[in-house]
Amino acid sequence: MGKRRVRNLLANGISPSDIVGVDKREDRAEEARTKYGITTHTTLRDEDVAAADAFVISTPPDHHLPYAQKAAAHGKHMFIEASVLAEGLDELAQEVDNKHLVAFPSCTMRFFAGPRRVRELVQSNAIGKVLAWQYQSGQYLPDWHPWEPITDFYVSNPETGGCREIVPFEMVWLEPLFGAVADIDGRHAKRSDMPAAIDDIYMLQTRHESGALGQLIVDVLSRSAVRHLRITGSEGTLEWDDSAKRIRVYSAATGQWTEESVGLGTVESKYINPEEPYIEEIRTYLSCIQSKTAPAYTLRDDIKILDLLYRAEESAKTGRRVAA
Repeated sequence: MGKRRVRNLLANGISPSDIVGVDKREDRAEEARTKYGITTHTTLRDEDVAAADAFVISTPPDHHLPYAQKAAAHGKHMFIEASVLAEGLDELAQEVDNKHLVAFPSCTMRFFAGPRRVRELVQSNAIGKVLAWQYQSGQYLPDWHPWEPITDFYVSNPETGGCREIVPFEMVWLEPLFGAVADIDGRHAKRSDMPAAIDDIYMLQTRHESGALGQLIVDVLSRSAVRHLRITGSEGTLEWDDSAKRIRVYSAATGQWTEESVGLGTVESKYINPEEPYIEEIRTYLSCIQSKTAPAYTLRDDIKILDLLYRAEESAKTGRRVAA
């Protein structure tokens, strides 16, 4: 993600000479230096912190907080990759507010073309009132970083496991689409023989304040990557298939399906997702800094989304549905 964010900054007109990258592994620091022409170090130097206008924190999730705290302590704006840990975020949010800083938690799925178009269609009443939804997001975990074993990075850590992480990553756009969650039921388990002590499938059932019912499956088992959404409405059905880059809408009034494509975008070698949503996300972060405005998705919003994961895990532990 650090390399991707460097590309995002470059795509938004930031000069390589204005980017300093830090990675404790010299080989990765050298790779970024060679590929992108930026300055890199293997430790975060005080002089670089002092000179910086803003941070982009692309460490493993369990290392976000110390860097975010350092940024806040030095009055620096911060972009923080998608997290799975809420500890310390309340205090960080308060400090950010007190110092009038921009803290931008990643919410990349809100910038994807598919979710954006789905939201437009739902809000335009294309299928009437939303009654229920089902969504699966899955990708085989060893395919995330095909160049290294899963045991070499954070996705094999139970606290920051790849599957656990993706639940809030997806809920960040699903919850505002369908409305506040009233209560939630959760299950999670390890079903594979991958060499990591993590749950590799999560299943959530949600009841929204609107009355709509939802089902979310997140897994790191799917050998063919999948993001597939089906929404049942009072006047029709909407389907988004990210693999096919296609949205289909069935109208009960006409008895017909209509179909539209959702652009593939530019996909970097060895990546699955296109660059464009990430570029726009960083552009929005930079715009917030320049305009001195808070992002649409704040640290406090992030805390609420993470709490949905924790409520689902509480439900799995107790065997009872839990109020959100």
